[in-house]
Amino acid sequence: MLKGHLDTIVLAALEAGPAHGYAVIEAIRARSGETFDLPEGTVYPALHRLEAAGLLASEWVVPPSGRKRRVYALTPAGHDALKARRSLWDRFAAGVSAVVGGRPWPA
Repeated sequence: MLKGHLDTIVLAALEAGPAHGYAVIEAIRARSGETFDLPEGTVYPALHRLEAAGLLASEWVVPPSGRKRRVYALTPAGHDALKARRSLWDRFAAGVSAVVGGRPWPA
């Protein structure tokens, strides 16, 4: 069910501000109530793909811990893309809910 929505989920995880890859994974896990426990091999390619598309920018930083990390942030185009994808998602989710919702189908 995640197929086709991963990029939107990653963009949304970075909406609060810049973060390194593992923090993105943790944010997705926490915000989804642990529904999405995504492996690094799923998230890092998405981060690279979104950066190549101009929706994210990254830079290497060295925090006080001394471990160099790549930090990703939404670009202006990334903010615009997230807004557009949210609108599409809202329409899609409403449609799915209308069809799949808790009401029985007519016989």
